[in-house]
Amino acid sequence: MVNIKNLGTEQRNQKTLHLDELSALEIVSIMNEEDLNVVAGVKQALPQIAATIPAMVETLKNGGRIVYVGAGTSGRTGIIDAVECGPTFGCTNEFLGLIAGGNNAVFKAVEGAEDRKDLCVQDLKDNKFSSKDMLIAVAASGRTPYAIGGVEYAKSLNAKTACVCCNINTELGAVVDYPIECSAGPEILTGSTRLKSGTCQKIIINMLSTATMVGMGKVYKNLMVDMTPTNEKLIERCRHIVMSATDCSREVADATLKQTTNNNVKEAIVMILLNVDNKTAREKLMANGGFISKAIK
Repeated sequence: MVNIKNLGTEQRNQKTLHLDELSALEIVSIMNEEDLNVVAGVKQALPQIAATIPAMVETLKNGGRIVYVGAGTSGRTGIIDAVECGPTFGCTNEFLGLIAGGNNAVFKAVEGAEDRKDLCVQDLKDNKFSSKDMLIAVAASGRTPYAIGGVEYAKSLNAKTACVCCNINTELGAVVDYPIECSAGPEILTGSTRLKSGTCQKIIINMLSTATMVGMGKVYKNLMVDMTPTNEKLIERCRHIVMSATDCSREVADATLKQTTNNNVKEAIVMILLNVDNKTAREKLMANGGFISKAIK
C-alpha cells in the first residue's frame, strides 16, 4: 500500500478549507499569495540547483544529453523545456524529455504508467540512453516509480543523475547524485501538484537549462546568440540581437548576417566587433569554445 499522507504536497492548505465557498476574486487572490511561497521555496534550494549545473555542462561538453523523465505534469514540464531549448539555444538533441505513457501522455493522462519502473527503463533503452548522458528525474512527490526506475537504470550505467522534487527527504533525493528538493507548501487544491508544484518545477528546470546554456557559450551578455531563426519573426530577432550586441545599424546587421551561414548571429557579432570576415570569425569562435566574449579579446 502506498502511503502519501506525510508528503508535504498532500497536506491540506489551511487557507483554502472553504475553497468552494469563495468568490472568483478570493480564489485567485489566494492562489497569487500562495505562488509567492513557490519563489521562497525555490530560493532555499538554490545551492542544490547551482551544484547540479556544472555536471550538466560537463555532460554536454562530453557529447552526452540531458534527459528529463517524469509522469504527468512533471513529465510534461521536462518535455516543454527540452523542446524549447532547440530554437532558443540552437540545440539539436542535447535535451530530451520522456513521460510515463509515451507521447500520447503529453495530451491525455495515462495515469497507471507512472507506477511501473520498467516503462522508464524501456523508454531510456529505446532512446539509447548511455553513460555519457545525464538523467534528471522530475517528480513532485519524490517517489514516482517511473522516475525511480529511470534513476536506477541510469546509475547501473554509471551515468550522472539528479532529481527535481517538491518534498524534502525524498526517495529520489536519497539516491541521485544531485538532489534538488524544494518545499512550496500545500496546494490550494489538496494534492493537485499541477499547481504550485508544477510551477516550482518549471522555475527550477528553467534555471538548470538556462544556466547550463550560459556555460556552453550560447549566451553573450544577456543575448541568446545561438538561437535558430526558423521564421520571419526570429530572423528579425536575429537582426535586433546583432544590433544590440554591436551598436550597429539595421542595414549593417542585415548585410553581415547574410554573409554568414543560415543567419549565424554569433559569427555576425564577431565579424562586426573585430572587423573580420565570416571564416575568421568562425575560427575564432571554434578556438574559444563558442564564447563570443573570449573570441573578441
